[in-house]
Amino acid sequence: MPNIHLLVTRIPARHLGSLAALGLLLSAVVGGTRVQAGPAKSSAGRGVAVSATQNPNSKEEAKRKLWAAGSIFYKNEEYGLQVELPKSWKGYKITISQWCGGGTGPNGEQLYELGPKIVIRHPKSTEENPRQDIPIMVFTLAQWEKIEQEEISVSAANMRPAELDRNCRYVFALPPRYNYGFFEGYEEVALIIDSDVVKAF
Repeated sequence: MPNIHLLVTRIPARHLGSLAALGLLLSAVVGGTRVQAGPAKSSAGRGVAVSATQNPNSKEEAKRKLWAAGSIFYKNEEYGLQVELPKSWKGYKITISQWCGGGTGPNGEQLYELGPKIVIRHPKSTEENPRQDIPIMVFTLAQWEKIEQEEISVSAANMRPAELDRNCRYVFALPPRYNYGFFEGYEEVALIIDSDVVKAF
């Protein structure tokens, strides 16, 4: 069996430049452009996770298809909140649970805060096959100020919720890492939220 070094052809240094030029020429002839998919990115200002795509127009095209059949609405008179949903979400379910947060006040006192969390559930979501929910946390203006001052935290990762909209009484926000489970439909929910569908009144 021949030694490996006998199978390797030595190339004089003076020929390396020519080989590099040949490589560039072959690259141009064979196919030139490379498209590389990037990691998940966040939409500006809101920290909402959405998938990066190879074509910058493909997200807009996905949105167009998502809303092509029309819209339906969830409206909550108690808090002054309206959420626009694609028609494919007709038959959605609403559950209202509770968020809790804690922290330390300016004088070292322990702070505890509670508030409602509205969860919009896709009509095809089941316990056996869960789909990504749309969770919306509701904060009073005083509670939100404590969030901004980092006096209370609502996440084990110490991440702040992302504000979606507000009225004169409440701030509506997306929970930190709300889609961390990557349930079916999480990309669709990211597109919905990215369409600026949460409106306070």
